[in-house]
Amino acid sequence: MATLLLLLIYVAFISLGLPDAMLGASWPVMQPDFDVPYGFAGFVQIVVSGGTIISSMFSGSMIKRFGTGKLTALSVAFTAVALIGFSIVPSFWFILAVSVPLGLGAGSVDAALNAYVANHYESRHMSWLHSFWGVGALSGPLIMSAILFGGFSWRTGYRLVGSFQIALVIVLLVSIPLWDKVKARKTDTVESDGHLSLSSALKIRGVKLALLVFLFYCGVEANMILWAGSYLYMSRGMEPPLAASWVSLFLTSITAGRFLTGFLTFKVSNNRMILTGILIIFAGVILMLFPLPLQFALTGILLVGFGCAPIFPCMLHETPVRFGSKASQSIMGFQMASAYIGTTFLPPLVGFITSYTSMALLPLFVFLFSGFLLLSFIKLRQKTE
Repeated sequence: MATLLLLLIYVAFISLGLPDAMLGASWPVMQPDFDVPYGFAGFVQIVVSGGTIISSMFSGSMIKRFGTGKLTALSVAFTAVALIGFSIVPSFWFILAVSVPLGLGAGSVDAALNAYVANHYESRHMSWLHSFWGVGALSGPLIMSAILFGGFSWRTGYRLVGSFQIALVIVLLVSIPLWDKVKARKTDTVESDGHLSLSSALKIRGVKLALLVFLFYCGVEANMILWAGSYLYMSRGMEPPLAASWVSLFLTSITAGRFLTGFLTFKVSNNRMILTGILIIFAGVILMLFPLPLQFALTGILLVGFGCAPIFPCMLHETPVRFGSKASQSIMGFQMASAYIGTTFLPPLVGFITSYTSMALLPLFVFLFSGFLLLSFIKLRQKTE
């Protein structure tokens, strides 16, 4: 039963990744339908991110009330309603309204499943879990592209993915008893313990540093996802379609790296995987930072993605080890909220600065965020060991 439930969790994480890049893929054809400025897509992202941060912060108390199985089903239901809503909205302002349940659902299911896997399964399963998120994130734009090339409306793409989410909700509802029965490695104590407030969690040794690690890691990953294509186009002279393909290759390198990380964790500890990943990021950024031929910059982009691969899942899996299983559910939610804050605010900061200077500065910002990431992780190890 543990294996069956794990497969279901993998599918849930694919569904979590599916909507993440769909807006970017569909916005060029959505924007003319709504007749709003092109930059209004940013408002949608802010609403989604805001809902995700809020639901992540309160995920500990929500799991205590509903349990992981019920909360996962409820969160995916929120996501399904939002995606179906995207397919029928008459105006842009309704898009903002249905973005609220999309963010709330994503944050809850993300924190809940990460905490459950961290407490009940081995590190390799956490890495593979996040590689399945990558499968979903890559599949969303591919589905939308196929729909548009087939002559259908972007609304059909959202309706198709929303229908998949509805089917998943039904499966999750049927599987609720499994969550209470599965015992893998550890006794299930997380859902029965009290919820920690943020102020209480911050008093635990090392929690502040862990939050910084997630913040700066997402500063690296999110800036590469958002700005790497612009860097290749504006700074290195690559044609826009080809530059965009390298963003997909960056995501592919993360996904492939996480599949590989799952096997490496049989022999290598989480902390060593994290440190190795940070050092690989530095190697990639250095290839981008110096005025070397384009091939070096492209190799650097892939190395940064490969270095990113182990950091997020291995940090999550170490949460119960560092802070204890009783506190891990609440701290997991706060870590996810910190990650989403980094994803939401650091890329616009870099975009604002580079719009007045040069996109050639992107590798420098990634280098700085990587430096803060390394320092935070080293201090975290010192505090928690």
